[in-house]
Amino acid sequence: MGSQTSQPLRRKRRAIDWPTAILIVIVGSAASYVYWRDGPAKFLDVVWNDTDLFISMLPKVLAGCLTAAFLAILLPRETINRWVGADSGFKGILVSTFAGVILPGGPFTIFPIAAAFVGMGADIAAAVTLITSWTLIGLNRVVTWEMPFLGFDFVAWRWVVALPLPILAGLFVRAIEKRLKTKASAS
Repeated sequence: MGSQTSQPLRRKRRAIDWPTAILIVIVGSAASYVYWRDGPAKFLDVVWNDTDLFISMLPKVLAGCLTAAFLAILLPRETINRWVGADSGFKGILVSTFAGVILPGGPFTIFPIAAAFVGMGADIAAAVTLITSWTLIGLNRVVTWEMPFLGFDFVAWRWVVALPLPILAGLFVRAIEKRLKTKASAS
């Protein structure tokens, strides 16, 4: 019974929410403008090229979502809460930073994993730290792209400068969350 009450409530998902509706309006406006300005041939060319891109991305998106779903089942919720939950303190920020450094894959993998961690009990600060770390200092990108093209000196300087940023982002989000909770409990 205690474990049931400690689980965070899952946010209900809608197929069309505000960001999606705004995106649909932007796409519709851009498509209408291209059709009006460049004609139906160019419009159809864009549609077919994007359909091809969408089909090629679909397996990657599916793999990322399935990876996140299976991780949510395989990793114990209590462990996630302890390591990167709201009460994990500075340790949770450091763990999220390290996870962002070592996690391979592209945005199709990392964003579903971050969403799964939040659904399993990680706090928003840990998710922000994970994504910021993966974006700025992920080893996958360093080994594959930066080191061969830009050399060790560039990578070392970039790492030295960027290393504190995910930690600062996580601490900043934690401070905002703490202030909001204090404000909400006072009213």
